[in-house]
Amino acid sequence: MATTSEYSNRWIRRFRPAPEAPCGLVCFPHAGGSAAFYFPMARELSPQLDVLAVQYPGRQDRLSEPCLEDIHELADRATAALEPWTDRPLALFGHSMGATVAYEVARNLARAGTPPLGLFASARRAPSRHRDLAVHRRDDDGLVAALKELSGTDEQVLGDEELLRMVLPAVRADYKAVETYRHRAGPRLSCPVSVLVGDDDPVTTPEEADAWREHTTGRCELTVFPGGGHFYLNSRAEQVGKIVVRDIGRWA
Repeated sequence: MATTSEYSNRWIRRFRPAPEAPCGLVCFPHAGGSAAFYFPMARELSPQLDVLAVQYPGRQDRLSEPCLEDIHELADRATAALEPWTDRPLALFGHSMGATVAYEVARNLARAGTPPLGLFASARRAPSRHRDLAVHRRDDDGLVAALKELSGTDEQVLGDEELLRMVLPAVRADYKAVETYRHRAGPRLSCPVSVLVGDDDPVTTPEEADAWREHTTGRCELTVFPGGGHFYLNSRAEQVGKIVVRDIGRWA
């Protein structure tokens, strides 16, 4: 049986360790994404923050593991992996599907008596806002078309049939997880929430993003970026990093 530390190591990547940082920032990837998506953020924020990127099963070095198709299960397992890291304050950052996972992890941590400093919800409508998209039911061509529409997948991957065959199972599983997710009633978060979204995001409007304020008794602020689409973050790493540092400074 794996130890708690070994279990955590399967789930957590630490590209730029910053053990002296006063706070850890736990980052959750989008649908089909991996921990590597947050390498630029780790580079930007270290050593001010110790960035921990979550690696979901079924991709990259976890390719041989079964993908998870349920947000709540994904959040429960990620919460268990974070247990060794809760000896100091943690803030959570999630992009797209990752924001929903981060929210459920925040709820888990609050129930366990170790609530996060705050939550960054990026490019994702509030948990109570639902769209019937059913992308996970499309055939492979339809799934690839959805990826191209969001412009978040490397063109090299989209043009390589062998690579596509490797990543599509994780993409489909993630889409199923997020599209079948339904918010469960329960106490609202008490931590602040910082919501980030592009004004031309095709799957999250600023109004849907602003509804995150319904899910916390703490402060909720919305930042809307001009342009950039669903993956505005790719071109605004420095700007987003400054917002993260600013907000965590307010929360700590």
